[in-house]
Amino acid sequence: MIKTVDLTKKYGDMYAIQSIELDLAAGDLFGFIGPNGAGKTTTMKILATLLNPTHGEAYVCGHSIYNAPKEIRRLVGYMPDFFGVYDDMKVIEYLEFFAAAYRITGPKRRQVCNEKLELVDLDFKRDAYANTLSRGQTQRLGLARVLLHEPQVRLLDEPLSGLDPRARIEMRAVLRRLGQQGKTIMVSSHILPELADMCNKVGIIDRGVMNVNASVADVMKQVRERVILIIEVTGDISAAGKLLEQSPLVEAVNDKQGQLLVTLRPGSDDYSELSSLLVSAGHKLKLFREEEFNLESAFMMLTKGLGQKI
Repeated sequence: MIKTVDLTKKYGDMYAIQSIELDLAAGDLFGFIGPNGAGKTTTMKILATLLNPTHGEAYVCGHSIYNAPKEIRRLVGYMPDFFGVYDDMKVIEYLEFFAAAYRITGPKRRQVCNEKLELVDLDFKRDAYANTLSRGQTQRLGLARVLLHEPQVRLLDEPLSGLDPRARIEMRAVLRRLGQQGKTIMVSSHILPELADMCNKVGIIDRGVMNVNASVADVMKQVRERVILIIEVTGDISAAGKLLEQSPLVEAVNDKQGQLLVTLRPGSDDYSELSSLLVSAGHKLKLFREEEFNLESAFMMLTKGLGQKI
């Protein structure tokens, strides 16, 4: 759905983005992460055909940004980081205005607008004037506008920016629902935890250069060379630890407040025999799981030394 090849944008001698390579399929929710000024907005504007690159190529739904910009615009919904609303319009009037621009006519227009308001949890404000909405509600109205024509690709630039904690939680819930629709979504943020738990692919961009670009699973695999198990048994925990130390799968065993932290050797992906080993020796398992390792921790490891805190 989105593919870029050596995508580059320069302003004089300064690179806004440099050799960006993306390959996103239908159903991907791509978290585009980087500090302010890193090149996120530039990349999205190029994909939305609002800005021409200096060189390189980009395809959206199989169409080149050079040869088929009109076709791309029909297939893309772009939500900029800052946008205005018409203060003298009611929420439902605002959406109907843009629905008409998308050539959605007749009774279907009102139906589509109502559906999008429900999707973004803003139906209770349908008859309110746009200038009475809070910042979070305005963001959701902008998102509803982007979704009116059911775009195959959604480009959302900093949709969580400037929101209070409650509004961020509500917007994340909306984004998760969008991620279940099978469309391609590219959502940017300069704050990693906002996207860490909802994306299947992620990229880190800094000073126009992509430092990380991979699936969440690949990122986790890259930074986590060894699996750590947390095991809790009834009875003699010391005996259980000594038993596990004898296994060729185990590199180290540590007792931490009544729980065994078992570090496996690299490549020990199948550790099911360890539970069988304990049970056959008469130990009853109270807990047997991998230690949690979240995406934020992974990125902090990957971006060490990059010169920017992301």
